[in-house]
Amino acid sequence: MKQETIAIHSGNIHHASTGDVTSPINLSTTFLRNEDGGYSGGHMYSRVSNPNRSALEAALTALEQGADAAVFSSGNTAGMTIFQALKPGSHIIAPDDMYWGFKKQLQSIFADTLEFDFVDLTDTTNVERYIKPNTVMVWIETPSNPLLKVTDIAAVAAITKAKGLLLACDSTFASPCLQNPISLGADIVMHSTTKYIGGHSDVLGGALITAVKDEFWEKIKNIQQIGGAVSAPFDCFLLLRSLKTLPYRMRGHSDNGMALAQYLEKHPQVEAVFYPGLPSHPQHEVAKKQMSGFGGMLSILVKGDVEATRKVVNKVKIFSQATSLGGVESLIEHRFSVEGPDTKTPPNLIRISVGLEHIDDLVNDINQALT
Repeated sequence: MKQETIAIHSGNIHHASTGDVTSPINLSTTFLRNEDGGYSGGHMYSRVSNPNRSALEAALTALEQGADAAVFSSGNTAGMTIFQALKPGSHIIAPDDMYWGFKKQLQSIFADTLEFDFVDLTDTTNVERYIKPNTVMVWIETPSNPLLKVTDIAAVAAITKAKGLLLACDSTFASPCLQNPISLGADIVMHSTTKYIGGHSDVLGGALITAVKDEFWEKIKNIQQIGGAVSAPFDCFLLLRSLKTLPYRMRGHSDNGMALAQYLEKHPQVEAVFYPGLPSHPQHEVAKKQMSGFGGMLSILVKGDVEATRKVVNKVKIFSQATSLGGVESLIEHRFSVEGPDTKTPPNLIRISVGLEHIDDLVNDINQALT
C-alpha cells in the first residue's frame, strides 16, 4: 500500500459490537484477567500498554517501514530514552547543531555517565574521524533544527554498519511522509510527534521506531513501560486521527515552504535562506536523493542586528510568534533568544514553520514585516 492508504488504515481499532469506523478512546487504566491469570484482551495495565497506544505504534511502524515502535509523552522523553538505554561510559557522535533540547540533556543529565562529541555531520568523513574505542552510537538530525543542515543518511549508515555502531536519526522536520531513514540504513528513527505528526499544535508526544527488535530495543521498551513516561490514550487517539491526513498535509507544507523560500531568497532584506529544496542549499543534492519533499521548515538571516530581527517577528499579522512547528498555522520565532548565549544559532536568524494558509497571504505578511 501507498503512504496515503497506510496512514488512513493502519492501527484502526474496530469493535464488532458497535461497528466503529474510527478508533474509539479507551481510558481504562487496568484490564480484566482470565481465570488462568492471563490477559486475553492483550492488555494488563495502561502504563505497559493500551489499545490506543498500540494502534498508534502500529501505524507509525508501518509508515516508517520498521519492526516496532514506542511512543512517549514528549519528543524529549523519546530521545532521552535512547540515552538512558546506553551503558555508562558510552560515547556518542552527535551533530554540532543538534536540537538544543537534546544537547542540553547530554550536557547536563548525562554529563557524568556518557561521553559525546558534537561535530559537523554534513561532512560524513567526520564520523570515522571521531570514532573511539567506546563509541556505540551516531546520532544524526536531518534536516536539522534550526539551520536545516542535511546529513547523508545512507553514507553514515554504511560507516556505522561497518563499525558495528548504532545509527539513530531525528527525522522530525521530515516526518515519515518525506523521508524513511530505516530504508536508508538507520537503526532507530525519532520523531517529536508534537510537530508534523500531530499537526494541530494541540498534543504533546514523541516516538521511536526501530529497524529490528534486538536487545537494545528491548531495553528501550523496558524503560518505556517501567519508567512510565507514555502517551495518554486520548493523546494517542488525537495523534492517530491526525496521522490520517499527514501525507496530504505534508504536500501542502512542502508546496508553501518551497514558494516562501524562493520568494525570500530574492528579498532585499534577507541575507540568506536555509531550505533544502533550494538549489543554493549546500546539501541540496543529498536532500533530493533521500527526501520525497522538503517540508515546511525554513530559516532566514535578516539583514541587521538582533533588534532588527525582533522587529520582524513582532510585526507579522498572520504568522504567530510562538515556539514549536509543524502545525496547520504558520509560526515564526527568533531562536537565538530561546536557546541562549551558548547556542550555535546566529542572532539574526528567524525560524519559520510554514503552515497551510494561502501562500499569497503568507508572502504578503512576511513582506510587510520585513519592509
